[in-house]
Amino acid sequence: MIEFWTNPMSRGQIAHWMLEELGQPYQTNWLDWGPTGNKSAAYLAVNPMGKVPAIRHNGVVVTEAAAICLYLAEAFPQAGLKPATDKLGDYYRYVLFAAGPMEQAVTANAMKWDVPEGRDMMTGFGTFDASVNTLEQMLKDRDFVCGKTFTAADVYVGSTVDWGLMFGSIPTRPAFEAYAARLRDRKQYQAAKAINNARMAETQKA
Repeated sequence: MIEFWTNPMSRGQIAHWMLEELGQPYQTNWLDWGPTGNKSAAYLAVNPMGKVPAIRHNGVVVTEAAAICLYLAEAFPQAGLKPATDKLGDYYRYVLFAAGPMEQAVTANAMKWDVPEGRDMMTGFGTFDASVNTLEQMLKDRDFVCGKTFTAADVYVGSTVDWGLMFGSIPTRPAFEAYAARLRDRKQYQAAKAINNARMAETQKA
């Protein structure tokens, strides 16, 4: 059994989608925000950052959505979510690109933190436009990160694109729209969304 900590209004949705793709039993611990939830002593013992998502599997705690996706694909090879060796370069490259430079670029852009002219080499993402263009270039000629095959990389990179389009944090481009549409058609994506939407509705009623 995989133990899972999350909040429906968080990056926990990424790990939730991954768990649905995995097809293995898991126990969900829903956390509220604040001292009785993600900042409680019990949860800080799991993740001292007080952030979600987190999982525990066979006594191993994994935090960070990208790490959770990669870990679960490795731990459950029968799910077929880790690609063949010849595709591992793109698999690791673009998960870490999305978790690193792309995440930094989107955050900096949202915060209106401008990179001074000539200083882009000092930032992990270079510029917002460079990061977005790199992601677009990768996606425009393939169905998924690793070509024709859906993998755990698409859960993480796909969430970056899906949320970016939904919240306007990345520009709308044909390659992004087509990729997001393929992902939204997956029954596992839809199942995870339904679970989280239902939880949000319950929370709002309470």
